Formats: sequence, C-alpha cells, structure tokens
Amino acid sequence: MPILTRAAHFLATSCMALGLSMAAGHAQDQGGAATGETAAPAAQATPAPNPGAEPNPGREKTAPAPASSSDPTADLSAAGEWQTSMSLAEATKYPADFQHYDYVNPDAPKGGTLNSVVVGSYDSFNPFVVRGTPAAGLANFGGGLLYDTLMEQSTDEPSVTHAMIAEAVRFPKDDSFVTFRLDPEAKWHDGEPITVEDVIWSFDTLKELHPQWATYYKNVVKAEKTGEREVTFTFDQTGNRELPHIMGDLTVLPKHWWEGTGPDGKPRDISQPSLEPPLGSGPYEIGPFVTGQSIEWERVKDYWGADVATHKGRYNYDKLDYTYIRDANAAWEAFKKGGLDDYRIENSSRRWAQEYNFPAFEKGEVKKTTIPDNQVESMQAYVLNNRLAKFQDRRVREALTLAYNFEDMNKSLFFSLYERMGSYFDNSELASSGLPSERELKFLEPLKDQIPPEVFTEEFSLPVYTDNRSTREHLRQALELFREAGYELQGTRLVDPKTGRQFSIEMLGDDPTDARVLQPYADSLKRLGIDATIRIVDSNQYIERLTNFDFEMTSLKYYPQSMSPGNEQRDFWSSGAADTPGSRNYAGIKNPAIDALVNDIVYAKDRDELVAATRALDRVMLWEYYVVPQWFKNETWLAYWDKFGMPDKSPGYSSIDPFAWWIKSAEEAAAN
Repeated sequence: MPILTRAAHFLATSCMALGLSMAAGHAQDQGGAATGETAAPAAQATPAPNPGAEPNPGREKTAPAPASSSDPTADLSAAGEWQTSMSLAEATKYPADFQHYDYVNPDAPKGGTLNSVVVGSYDSFNPFVVRGTPAAGLANFGGGLLYDTLMEQSTDEPSVTHAMIAEAVRFPKDDSFVTFRLDPEAKWHDGEPITVEDVIWSFDTLKELHPQWATYYKNVVKAEKTGEREVTFTFDQTGNRELPHIMGDLTVLPKHWWEGTGPDGKPRDISQPSLEPPLGSGPYEIGPFVTGQSIEWERVKDYWGADVATHKGRYNYDKLDYTYIRDANAAWEAFKKGGLDDYRIENSSRRWAQEYNFPAFEKGEVKKTTIPDNQVESMQAYVLNNRLAKFQDRRVREALTLAYNFEDMNKSLFFSLYERMGSYFDNSELASSGLPSERELKFLEPLKDQIPPEVFTEEFSLPVYTDNRSTREHLRQALELFREAGYELQGTRLVDPKTGRQFSIEMLGDDPTDARVLQPYADSLKRLGIDATIRIVDSNQYIERLTNFDFEMTSLKYYPQSMSPGNEQRDFWSSGAADTPGSRNYAGIKNPAIDALVNDIVYAKDRDELVAATRALDRVMLWEYYVVPQWFKNETWLAYWDKFGMPDKSPGYSSIDPFAWWIKSAEEAAAN
C-alpha cells in the first residue's frame, strides 16, 4: 500500500526544487551546493502492466483459491457492517464521527499564497498517460490537488484510510469484493454530482490507460453498480487483505467532462497529453499558467469536501504558485532570496550544517527545524541494471558492494549525519535483522534451493571502512570475487580474458552536482581496475532513459514504502515488471523466489504473517546484492520563511503536513 496522501505528494513536488527527477523516482543523492544526499522518491513513477508473477510451483504455500464463480455480490449482507475508516494495521484512533485530525487547527484562517519552485518543465495537465510531463500539483496516482479519491489515506496513522468521496465502505471476511457508498454531497467543480458511473468509468479507463493502475488492480475483475449510490468491485481471488483498502485509492474522474468536447470543438481524448485545464473535484483548480514556466492553483471556494474530517483545518492557502527554474542551485538561490519559494525540505547535509547563514536567516526571517520521521525508509542506492550480462553474476554484485566506502563519504561529505541503509524497509519493524525467525523460515525454506545459502546461516551486513587496513581488505575481497567470476587484473585493468575488454560502468546522473556522490564511488571502483565513468544528461533525457532502462548504474531512491506493503511490491521487484518500460523494477530483478515472496506478502493472512513475509523478502534481496545501499536519516530537515502559522503538533505518521499550515497575514486579516 503506497503512500498517496496529498501531503506526501505535495512534499514530493516540493522536493523537485532540490533537483529531484520526481517523474522517474530519481534521488539526486549528492551533498553539493545545488542538491542533497537524500530525497523524496517518485511521485510520477509509471509501473508495469500486470507484472505479478504466480507463486513458485515448487512451493508448498500457494496463493488463496480463486473466488467462487458465483457472483459474491448477490448477497451483500455477507459484506459486513458499513464503516467510515479502514486499517491494515492497528485500528484507527479516531471514532467514526470524528470532525478533524487532532493535530490541525480546525479554525485555521483561509487566504494568502504559498510559493514554490520546481526544477525542470512541464507540457501536460493529463498525468494518467506515460507520455508528457505533468505540471506540479498533478499526480498519476492519488489524485494530486485536482481530484479526490474514494477514500483518503491518513496523514496521522500508517495504513489507515478515511471516508472521502465514499462516505462508507464494507467488505466480507474473505475479501472477495468491496462495496463503497458515495457521499451524496460529493460533486465536481461544475456542480454536477459525483456518480457511481464516474467511479466505474474511472476504474475501467485508468486500468486500461496506465500501467500503474493495471498493476495495482490486477486482481480486480469487475466494477458494477449495486445500489443508487453504491459501487462494488469484485476480485478474482480471496484472501488478498489489501485489495478492499487499495480500491479506496481510486482517483475518480468526471466521465461527462472527458467524454465531452473541448474549446476547439473536438472530442476530448484522455489517452493523450493535454493542456486544457481538466475539471476536478479536489480542493484546488488550475488557474493562470505559462506552459513549462509556471502554474497557479486556486482554492475552490465552494469545495464540497472542505468540512470532511480529513480536510477540516487544512488546504488553507488561497493560491499555490509554482515557478519552474533551470536547476537545483537556482532553487536554493530562489529560496534564500524569498518570494518564489516559501519552504524547503533540505536534503544537503553540508547546506544544513554550513550554509544557513544568509541575511534573511540571520535576521530571523527564515527558520529551520528538525522533525522526527517515523515513516518506512525505502531503499536509496546505487542501482545496478541487472538486465545487463555484466551484472548477472552475484559475485560481481557483491564485489561492487564491497567497494563502496560509506563511512568515508559520511564523514567527509555528510558531516556524519546519516546512517547506512541496511534494508529495503529501513526504520521500521519490516526490516530484517539477525537470522530468520521461525515465521520467516515458513516462507524461506521452500525456496532453499533458489536463494543464497547465507540467508539461513549468516546475518547480513555491509562492509565497514574504519581505516586503511579495512579499505585494503575490502578491496582485496572484491577483487577475489571478480576473479572467481572469471575476470583478471592485467596491470591496472580488470579484464574479461575471453574478450579482452576492461570491466566498465557508466554512472548516469541528470545534474552536474551528481558527481559529488558518484565520483568517490567511481574512484574506489577504479582502484579495482574498473573503468568507471560519469555521464550527466538533462532531466528529460534522464527520465526517458530510466523509463526504458537505458542505463548501467544510477543513484536513486525507490518509491515510498508504507507500513503495509502489498500489491505494489509486484511492480518493484517481480519478473513481469523487469522488462516492461515504465515499471519501478529499476534493478531488473527476475527471480522466481522473489516472485513467490512478493505473493506471500500480497496474500498474507494477518499482520504477523505480513511482517514475516516482508522480512523474508528483504533479506533475500539484500543477499542477492541487486543494489549498493547508500544512506538515510530518520528525520526531516525543514527550512521556511516566517510567514506561516503552524499547529502545535505534527501528524503522527507523515512528520510534516504543509496543508495544515496557514499564512499569518490571513490570520491577522481575519482578526481585524
């Protein structure tokens, strides 16, 4: 279950100002003046269609049986009681009739403008197609600023969703279908009601149109009207606990608008990029814009959901003004100057430690603070393209991991502010540690002949560089692994004796400052005789190459993980996603054992089984060395101009919710 809250999307969009290629999930992982070492991942990633592999035939455990051929919705009384919230973990702390999140100011004043800068450009207002670059504020998944979803993921608790377009939901114990009852107050910006027909059309259209939706809803076979305001989704299997919940993530689009004609008199085509501002249902609508240069979002004054519990006291700005600029260094200068960028999530340790000394900061006009981050830290790494023959030997991948000196980079570049990334689900109970537990062995032992033997006998650990002696030892071990894989050191060159070619790696980046974190690793690889080079391309070319897996190695942070991983894991790691352009299986993992473990996560019967299956997957992928893990920090570095009023507390899960802030001048105007 991915993180899809508008707050998360808003933060992801703001991170574009730090030089992050959000459309490709690229983490600009450097500590230079322009960009930083950590980053928010893809807000616009495009997963593959139907990448989920069937469970390994050799396993004792298989996916749950298919749903009955008879229509499970024939007797909706089996669906249980109507409820206004759902949780995949602990029950929500909020009652069914809660009025607002407990961290917000329900009386926050409306007004003012929030200014933000975005690096790059845009050419479309349609985020639901792979072609084109959507404008800031739009999301191909989760609704963005323009659209509402059936249910809304909580900013305050992990794996919890609350009523939005759907005022209530119910589903049976076997999770074979789910029914949503629409709020009669829900309407489009033109005043038309949001209907069951809109929901069904949105599901059918998006699943056909975009690979991410096809993947996410792979097991959903039918959407149908089962009441005046009720829509039911039927699944092809039982026991997929996440499916009723993620159906609530469905972005609902206006069928009557998309099937109408545009200002040019021609029928609209949702399968193509477009610069006609679409009709929406969310808290903001598109205002003035200059294609590729700026876009202004205006608060919808009669927004139907303004007093819905998840929105009360939020979405307080009258305008959201995005200005596009050329690069991340210009974004930093814009923030220091003021007027173009009102706050930033800092991701450069050097800047955080040394460069907040400009005049506005010294005068107290700009402030900075550190906020604990309790979210799962998704993998940030030097990602190897395992589709290439040179990386298909695990000994080669392990050697490349041994050659990475994190400790030296952390000390010399990052002021020792980071921890080594040691899991695909770091900073959470989902991360593996020690040797496998009995619960994990339940999933691992049937795969014993297909996974590294160390999974069962050794605790996974990454090399630690403490001094020159350890450096020499790690490089010696790396060179020995290359020799075992068939390579020879000829002089200063690591060579494949069969071809006479030197082992080479091209490191791909999209900003000149990428070299700050690429070059030290490249230098270590050169000590092994590897021809390591750095190639910097513009952001559009980078996105194109990443989308089509046209790279050898790149530095990126994967799409956000949640405390309840599920169907989206197919798109991250499964064999079916590996060769589908636009998927998030950047590393090109094709492993039947991984496919089986992903299915174990999808069909976990309860929380304990989900945690065990996730840990099992984590440790197998670590021992396969598909990527070279980098670093993370479990806190948010926030810098902002002192123009905001803020609640006394932050959301318990997402660490920061800029939509719960307000403009001080609006507060003063209201008081007067």
